[in-house]
Amino acid sequence: MRWGRLVPVLLGMGLLLLLPAPSGLTPPVRALAVLFLAAIVSVVARALPILHAALAFSAAAALSGVLPVRSLLAGFSEDFIVLIVAAFLLSRAVIRSGLGSRIALMVIARLGSSPTGILYGVFLADALLAPAFPSNTARSGVLYPVLDSLCEGLGAGPGGERRRLGSLLMMGGMASLSLSSSLWLTAMAANPAGAALAAEAGVSVSFLSWFLAAAPPVVAAGLLLPLLLKRAVRPEVTRTPEAPALAREHLARRGPLSRDERITAAVFGGLVLLWSLGPSLGVDRTAAALGGLAVLLLTGVYRLKDLRREGEALEIWIWFALLYTLSSELNKVGFMKWLGLLLARPLEGLPPWAAFTALAAAYVLLHYFFVSQSAHLFALYGVFLGIAVSAGFPAAPAAYFLLFATNFFSCLTPQGSSANVLFLGSGLLPPEEVYRWGGLVTLLNFAVFLALGLPWLLVLF
Repeated sequence: MRWGRLVPVLLGMGLLLLLPAPSGLTPPVRALAVLFLAAIVSVVARALPILHAALAFSAAAALSGVLPVRSLLAGFSEDFIVLIVAAFLLSRAVIRSGLGSRIALMVIARLGSSPTGILYGVFLADALLAPAFPSNTARSGVLYPVLDSLCEGLGAGPGGERRRLGSLLMMGGMASLSLSSSLWLTAMAANPAGAALAAEAGVSVSFLSWFLAAAPPVVAAGLLLPLLLKRAVRPEVTRTPEAPALAREHLARRGPLSRDERITAAVFGGLVLLWSLGPSLGVDRTAAALGGLAVLLLTGVYRLKDLRREGEALEIWIWFALLYTLSSELNKVGFMKWLGLLLARPLEGLPPWAAFTALAAAYVLLHYFFVSQSAHLFALYGVFLGIAVSAGFPAAPAAYFLLFATNFFSCLTPQGSSANVLFLGSGLLPPEEVYRWGGLVTLLNFAVFLALGLPWLLVLF
């Protein structure tokens, strides 16, 4: 906790509460909005961790009578939040069994004879792993050690002769996570929460519909990004013939698939199938995730003592449930509609396409002020979706595009996602360069999703 940063947040909150309520807002609704805003700002300003902020300001809402306790606790029973926690625990089995790093090494062994080939390998491995990981931060824990080992073997570490090659690989790892998280509904913790917010606007988002909507722009951006990064970073070498041999050496040391890896692969293969076909088979995706977790526990791949160490899963469950509740309550009491109408006024008279393009660009650029993708989504997603619909743009394409944007802007800044932390700690990515390279990655992602993804969404929906 940083009191020097928290005090201005609290003073600003007090000032807003003392001022007369704006026209169209009742004092209780204004108070709930101020508390939610204070929670988001305290996270953005790094005054409080997200769990502390969610607990403190949610408790304030309940204790002041602004929000009934029963309403505050409703988020804990939401199935998508249970799915997030269950899938987070499932992802630990992929790391613990070694299956995740094995997949990454196998792909690099086939594609790693050049820097761009290594990046294509990383992108492919990440995309294959992503549906089983509801956390891009957790996936960074699989990708980073593989890339770190490659950097050392290729002389591309912080003290090596090929340092810029190391910078390219680490930046590529960050860029990969921005796309893989856009590809699958279960690839980032906030995605199911965003899908639930979209449902409140009448847009149904399923595992399969998300993948079908995201695949064309993600594939196109994935083909272009390694080329862009190679041109921007300018590594010392353009060929790395030793990389496949290094990957094969690591694989040889590990030997054949272990029992735990085989079971983990079977469980996640089944889960992806059930998540894809669940609606037609009548299988609930949360129930499927809990069933998969049960299999891993019963077979000993994931042990009870591992589960007891997962305090982070409990932390995610608490803050997600509370922030989702505050956000959805603001929507129910009409605040989001009021704010949307206020922000939509400058867009009046613009054609729907122009209005949505301006909105989408603003949504992405505002991430410069956020240190959490989840906080960004809870603060702005519902508002921007409402503005897009009121401007005459179709709801489903707008909802999906903004959900994808919440992922593809993750490396806009060094602090833009917790998934960036490991790569930044490599000693190969100066923050000032990350701002430049991350800006280029985000610009290319935005251009591809706008030029290819948005027309595809309009055709699909």
